[in-house]
Amino acid sequence: MLITTLKTLFERDLRKLRLEIEQYNSEDALWLMEKDIPNSAGNLALHLVGNLNGFIGATLGHSGYVRQRELEFSLKGVPKVELMKQIDDTIVVLNATLDKLSLEDLAKDFPEPVFGGKTVTTEYMLVHLASHLGYHLGQVNYHRRLLDV
Repeated sequence: MLITTLKTLFERDLRKLRLEIEQYNSEDALWLMEKDIPNSAGNLALHLVGNLNGFIGATLGHSGYVRQRELEFSLKGVPKVELMKQIDDTIVVLNATLDKLSLEDLAKDFPEPVFGGKTVTTEYMLVHLASHLGYHLGQVNYHRRLLDV
């Protein structure tokens, strides 16, 4: 049940992220940072794709994905269509990985220490990742409505 719920939430929010990116009127606006807004929507999208592909795709699904976290925040000017493709590809990876997990897998320790060296269950980490996605999705929505004029 939890795996189905997580798949539904991840896919729902990634599709909403894709729609937010698609709705930008200007490709340049995706990369704007102004005043107290420290991250652009484009960088937040790259961060979410990297985060989910790293922790779920690579760590749990052994996808071979190599995360480059620094680039998630420093890379600029990725075309909107490429961002949307990366989001679509992430949905595929997440669904394939989560389909392979059992309830017993959720109760096991997440394969890597997180949050400064802490051990958490896989279930905890997946719920955290879903809430992390929702948090940044809200920031992207706010960014689009505020800066994409």
